[in-house]
Amino acid sequence: VSEADIAVNDLVEKRLRSATPDYGWLSEESVDDDSRLGKPLVWIVDPIDGTRAYLAGREDWCVSVALVAGATPVLAAVFAPVTDEFFFAVRGQGTTRNEQPVFAATGTGFDFARMAGPKPLVERLSLSSDDITLHPRIGSLALRLCRVADGGLDAAFAGGQSRDWDLAAANLIVHEANGRMTALSGDAIEYNRREVVHGILVAAGQDRHARIVEHFRTRPLPWP
Repeated sequence: VSEADIAVNDLVEKRLRSATPDYGWLSEESVDDDSRLGKPLVWIVDPIDGTRAYLAGREDWCVSVALVAGATPVLAAVFAPVTDEFFFAVRGQGTTRNEQPVFAATGTGFDFARMAGPKPLVERLSLSSDDITLHPRIGSLALRLCRVADGGLDAAFAGGQSRDWDLAAANLIVHEANGRMTALSGDAIEYNRREVVHGILVAAGQDRHARIVEHFRTRPLPWP
């Protein structure tokens, strides 16, 4: 955690909580308050997703904010300051990047250079023993998932142990861009639960997502 993480958290919390005092709050940089579990609307925030990238002076970090109703994101914003990209989605109204509509890539093929995530996981999609080359690592998980929403990636994986704040905004952004983001089993992701840690996840355009889920259904991972 850097001083910038805390500063961004304090700024976003002050602005959002003053405007919506009755909403719950869950942030990577705030002490968790169980009262959020009884709130119908909850802000879920990652002040800087990709802190290592931020500290290294790279561009692959962002600020991620989602509003969750029950267990489902209904509003999402992800801002990547270095590249000046603002992803925004409202449930049922599509996804935009800098106010222009974006969409997940269509198709069902596996082009590994357009996939991102832990290599041991992604390479299980390959039916050959040849080494595969993935898209260069993106330090922010939220931004990695947003690259699926804007068609920059065909698919992105989270290798487990991600938290609500890493995922909630990107989940809606992918969904509203005609993509899908779920557990590897195909089960929907639920937010604002007592346990905020999630297992292996995948995001892709709808048809490719269905093929990936079916692939792992017939060829399950050798680890939990």
